[in-house]
Amino acid sequence: MSRRNFLRTAAGLSLAGAATGLYTWQIEPYWLEFVHRKLPIVNLPETLRGKTLVQISDMHVGDRFDYQYILDSFVETQKLNPEIVVYTGDFVSYDGPEQLTQLRNVMANAALGSVATVAILGNHDYGRNWREAGVDESISKVLKDSGITVLRNTTADVKGLNIIGVDDLWGTNFDPTTALANYQPEAANLVLCHNPDVCDLDVWNGYQGWILSGHTHGGQCKPPFLPPPLLPVENERYTAGHFDLGDGRDLYINRALGCSFPVRFNVRPEITVFELSKAAV
Repeated sequence: MSRRNFLRTAAGLSLAGAATGLYTWQIEPYWLEFVHRKLPIVNLPETLRGKTLVQISDMHVGDRFDYQYILDSFVETQKLNPEIVVYTGDFVSYDGPEQLTQLRNVMANAALGSVATVAILGNHDYGRNWREAGVDESISKVLKDSGITVLRNTTADVKGLNIIGVDDLWGTNFDPTTALANYQPEAANLVLCHNPDVCDLDVWNGYQGWILSGHTHGGQCKPPFLPPPLLPVENERYTAGHFDLGDGRDLYINRALGCSFPVRFNVRPEITVFELSKAAV
């Protein structure tokens, strides 16, 4: 290769690298995708059939990226007129009390369901190292003040749909036995569980139905046609999307609205829009 051709090739590669870096830092982290799916639930009441349930997960409000993007996403979500909105944890990237103020400002404009809005906490909602006393209660209060029902190993009856909320696996209040004690096989049920690794634990009390999770962010960066190299789960099968667990349970993992750090490649942020339907028994 001649010196001229070498320099042209090097310049082209440098330009491609710079463009890719700009894309992963400034474009894809804010290129939101609304993913539309069916959510068939056994025993779903007729009054909820055809209604919209929106899942928002892993907002990570904090100092690490511009959360105006989160506010804009709420505006777009509200245009869908969802009957139910569920938030599946990691509301903040907690570095200090300023995140409580930031979250309060964001959730004052939260996307809410016309029938119900419920939430569970994620590991980041317990502060540094998931063990900072009082952070979980403070975040729960912000959510409640914003009109959101916070499920902490408890259940909300939403027009005949029992939404069961499991507190986070890595947090200080993980108690799936108490949460799943509320499972009623003869009723319509839906579980919210931030970390999908809980699906592999022997805690489910015979539960049959859907589990909505987050936590993984889909890995945030994923080579084409290959699995993401980094996932915060023991079971690296749990990346994003739908998984048939083979025992009557179905898992859906949301790719996250926000991110711990604003870098994404081939894993766009997601808000999931489910159409509720009655599943065949």
